[in-house]
Amino acid sequence: MFPLRYQQLHAPAHFLFVATPFSAYDILFWEQIEGIHSSMAESTVSAVVGNIAGLVIEETKFLCAITLQVATLKNDLMRLQGYLKDADSRRRSGNDARAATLVIQIRAAAYEAETVIQAADHMEKRNRLKNGFLGAISRYARLPTDTTTIREIGIEIECVRSKLSEIFASIESLEIVDIGNSNVVEDEPPEELSILQKTIEEDIVMVGFRGDFTEVVEKLVDKENNTLSAVSIVAIGGAGKTTLSRKIYSRMSKHFEIVAWVTASQMFKGIDLLKDILKQIVDDIEEYKLIDQMSEYEVGKKINDFLMQKRYLVVLDDLCEVDTWEQINTTLKIFPDANNGSRVILTTKKKDVADHVEMRNFVHTLKHLDEEESWELFSSKALPSYNRPAINYVHAFEEIGRKLARKCNGLPLALAVLGAYLSKNLNLQTWSDIELGWPVSTNETPQMMRDILARSYKGMPNSYFRSCLLSLATFPEDDIIFVSDLIQLWIVESFIPHTPIHTQEETAHIYVTGLAERSLVQVVEISKAHGWIEKIKIHDNVRQWCIEEARQDGQAGAPSSSSDTMLSYRTSFQNTSAQTLQATTANLRSFFGFGLSSVIVDPKLRLLRVIHVQDSSLKNFNKVIGGCTHLTYLKLRNCKDVSIPSSVGQLLYLQSIDLRGTELEKVVPNSLWDIPTLKHVYVSKVTPPARSSLQPTELLTLALNLDSAGTEYPYHAMAAFLAQMARLTSLTLIVNSMPAEMVKIFANMPHLVDLTMYEFHVLDKLPESHHFPQKLRRLCLYARTINEDPLPILQKLPCLVVLVLKGYGGQTMSCSTQGFPELQELELARNFNTKEWRMQFGSMRKLTSLKLGNFSKMKELPQALLHTNLGYLELTSTFLISQQDSTLKELKRRKCKVNDQYKSNGRMDLVMQGQYQVDMSKYRLTRG
Repeated sequence: MFPLRYQQLHAPAHFLFVATPFSAYDILFWEQIEGIHSSMAESTVSAVVGNIAGLVIEETKFLCAITLQVATLKNDLMRLQGYLKDADSRRRSGNDARAATLVIQIRAAAYEAETVIQAADHMEKRNRLKNGFLGAISRYARLPTDTTTIREIGIEIECVRSKLSEIFASIESLEIVDIGNSNVVEDEPPEELSILQKTIEEDIVMVGFRGDFTEVVEKLVDKENNTLSAVSIVAIGGAGKTTLSRKIYSRMSKHFEIVAWVTASQMFKGIDLLKDILKQIVDDIEEYKLIDQMSEYEVGKKINDFLMQKRYLVVLDDLCEVDTWEQINTTLKIFPDANNGSRVILTTKKKDVADHVEMRNFVHTLKHLDEEESWELFSSKALPSYNRPAINYVHAFEEIGRKLARKCNGLPLALAVLGAYLSKNLNLQTWSDIELGWPVSTNETPQMMRDILARSYKGMPNSYFRSCLLSLATFPEDDIIFVSDLIQLWIVESFIPHTPIHTQEETAHIYVTGLAERSLVQVVEISKAHGWIEKIKIHDNVRQWCIEEARQDGQAGAPSSSSDTMLSYRTSFQNTSAQTLQATTANLRSFFGFGLSSVIVDPKLRLLRVIHVQDSSLKNFNKVIGGCTHLTYLKLRNCKDVSIPSSVGQLLYLQSIDLRGTELEKVVPNSLWDIPTLKHVYVSKVTPPARSSLQPTELLTLALNLDSAGTEYPYHAMAAFLAQMARLTSLTLIVNSMPAEMVKIFANMPHLVDLTMYEFHVLDKLPESHHFPQKLRRLCLYARTINEDPLPILQKLPCLVVLVLKGYGGQTMSCSTQGFPELQELELARNFNTKEWRMQFGSMRKLTSLKLGNFSKMKELPQALLHTNLGYLELTSTFLISQQDSTLKELKRRKCKVNDQYKSNGRMDLVMQGQYQVDMSKYRLTRG
């Protein structure tokens, strides 16, 4: 039992700590900023009221002694919501410090109310799990300790209500008015994602950068220059350096044997950057696993030796310091010159960094957009072509828009964000007011960017949406963020409201799309299978603005070490080493860590709801996990020295657990499956229970790597366990030599849309198509041998968009007219002995991408491919398909992109080791 009086009602501030490197040495600079401040206060109180209401409804009988107190507490919190907007408005004016304090007090009281009620709820849930004599007593009578706890809860509630009374007195004295709940959530859908996809593709054309693109590419492919050389792209933040470089990198990858991209600004030390490069270029699995243990000299030498044999392209994005370049190349000489045309691309804000490169170097300074280029980008956002027919007086908008575009000083990010904001406000008076009211100070580029971002932020429809944007500042600079992870995080942190039309997951996807429409996040990838955004990143300037916006209510300071005690609810540590992270406050609710080395976390952090740690080494972290009974989200990705305690089954609010790529010291306890609230599980070293007191029937996502659990595996127990998971929407099983009967486990999963099974030993025949979930949109089946042609069965699945198959050993495969009506991506990989592919006209009409691997006997491509939408064809080890094949020649004539020089990097087996996650959007392997 954990104590109830673990926090004091003294209105703590709400800070977000971001620990980042100050220099190449082990000196840490700590930025103290207020996390998700008053914009989150509205959503916080709303979420707390909803959570308390749910607990009270569920446990009315148990809480009968304090039901009236809880109901009154809930009503008080609901009343407070109406005053928050006025209090926040006064706080933002900067003239009323008391209003700022009041907002903080309201949030603190709401959090404490939730904690107190949840303590009682947890006790009741825990009693249900007890077995034997004590279990029977606790279910039919109240144990003395429980009676004492209920009494303490009543006292704590009275303390909270007393605090609320003081808050109401302050409201009256400050004459703050109730202007209603401003946190209304509209179930208005975003733009169609197909339109967003088109917009993204247009952005990639890079308005104004076509000349820059051509000039840089010419330097990279210069056949008269075979010596190692660099291209340095120099420009201020927001000018488009990374966008240009990514386009060049994507286009030029096929011209080099080895390619690698690293973002230098993320790295605390040169050694981290070097390891990142080596991990991208190494082929040997065992060698890959040893990289983290290598010294700086060993890593540098490995890179040099490997690149000496290849023609390579390496991009160093956002190189900030001369010292970093000296460390990675001048000292270690990791970039060898084999006189084979290898290249390095470097982007930086500082020209002196580019000038310091000690090799043949072409410095390309990125200029701001001219007036016409500015208007082209601005109008593509503010007045997109697909929207113009519905706009009245479009010429009047164009006239004002051209004036606004000129005021953005040719800065692409400013043009995109302002244009996107105005596209949501198609009102001539609004446009005119912005143009006429443009402050003189805004002509200074940094201030202009801040003002534009602030306008976009203020124009968001509700505080939930704003909280989602500010939360992105938690992630490291230039980090690529998986949207599925982000959505789970937003939901458990109460950033996503409940609405009558959409599920929380659907609302979160709408928010992600909304951020992309406003150009506040950059879309890295869109899922073909689902049509939603799959990966995003946040621009450096936007991230910095989010940090500054969150800092407004805080008393900014820079503590010299993590031992300084500060009051905080949300903390992020990045790239720290040899530190002990003390409890920054007993009230800490969300803990984030990235690139932590030999870090010990104080086990006194008992109120944590969120633990999100990546690429870190953690000691005794099981003690922290075991004590966090409120925990809802546990993500330990690519971590070391981790063990999950046997008490994990007592985390009765846990919704998401993600241990992908993490080296576990022992098997995950079976008590994990006793948690009834689990929705998303990604684990290895685990076995399903043959019998459990509670089953996590709420599971939506289940990804299990069972190879590491031992050679003897109870497959019948697994089948029985999975048969209960009727709500699953995504299932991934990684098992060595999976028995054929396991192919039937999804028969009782009608909602399944994603299925990956790796790998069967022998599959004689697939189940008939009606046994597959009919909503299936993405299917990945790997086998060493599939005896019967699987295509006639799978072609009948009505919603299948992405299909990956491995191991069919038959001589022929066939698909008929009208087969695969929705299929867009098809990959047939490894061990295909097919001689003939019989494809009838009318099959796979929507196919856009086809990858064929190890078709060692097939001599020609089916002509029916010419009646699809095929735009990309990849041929790996298809030795007998001639360049003179009539279908192949016609596809090339139609501008289908053909990659017949693709070489596998041999990393598929790393899925089995848990070192890589399957990037399901493209079925390639990406570092976790």
